[in-house]
Amino acid sequence: MLQGAGCQNRRVLQGFEPRQVNRDGIALHVRVGGAGTPLLLLHGHPQSMAMWHRVAPELAQRHRVVLMDLRGYGDSGRPPAGEGSAAYSKREMARDGLHVMRALGYERFQVLAHDRGARVAHRLAADAPEAVERLLLLDIAPTLAMYENTSQAFALAYWHWFFLVQPSPLPEALIDTDPVRYLRSVMGARHAGLAAFAPEALAEYERCIARPGTAQSICADYRASAGIDLAHDRADVAAGRRLSQPLRVLWGEHGAVGRNFDVLALWRERAATVEGKSLPCGHYIAEEAPQALLGEALQFFRSTP
Repeated sequence: MLQGAGCQNRRVLQGFEPRQVNRDGIALHVRVGGAGTPLLLLHGHPQSMAMWHRVAPELAQRHRVVLMDLRGYGDSGRPPAGEGSAAYSKREMARDGLHVMRALGYERFQVLAHDRGARVAHRLAADAPEAVERLLLLDIAPTLAMYENTSQAFALAYWHWFFLVQPSPLPEALIDTDPVRYLRSVMGARHAGLAAFAPEALAEYERCIARPGTAQSICADYRASAGIDLAHDRADVAAGRRLSQPLRVLWGEHGAVGRNFDVLALWRERAATVEGKSLPCGHYIAEEAPQALLGEALQFFRSTP
């Protein structure tokens, strides 16, 4: 069901129409704009769709851009985690994206995704290959490979991976004492610091992380990645299933992913056609190096039917 929806981040994403799409009682916050081939954009942690504000307007000149807040983030719903945090498995979150695109009338589309959203996009492409035409992922290696090849250097850089999966209620309680401090600690400790973010975008991230239930949702997202998501990934590996779509992967040369993993080699184990490279930035590519990202995206994505 499609509904109109208010949107707090109007200043950040002017020109993109707010929508609300409901799936199984969960309200998914969406914005759409532009014309052309459909392109779904999925954000990362601890952000919202506002992270695309420096690239979405230009992408919308060639594509019908659909921005979605992942469940648990932004202005989307925050359902209970359920046993094993199954409600936040990347499979369920991928089904959200597929439902949104079908509700908007798109049976086949391309995907640009960052961080947690890129993990959702990986699962979406694996589970619905008939729907996902092309895939551009930002600053991740496959989840299973990252867990299986974790080093001390990676654990220190990505400490939140191991903090958030600790048993409830400790991580949630610590975040809820000061959600903005948590967000600024995670984002500000990366290569470019908080200076990389436009004030209005940072204000959006701070508003959304302070929404009730966000800490619980974030922890459920990461617990799912360390549990049920790994089971899904291992099943793919055991069955010899690989992504069939053209896949491009970009990572920040100053980020922890490229320093700690052979990104292209790991993706070539999981996908048939892979290309990619590092960009001169850190983790937050869409905000640190928007023009470089646009150059890659506009060349990679198909803009005509």
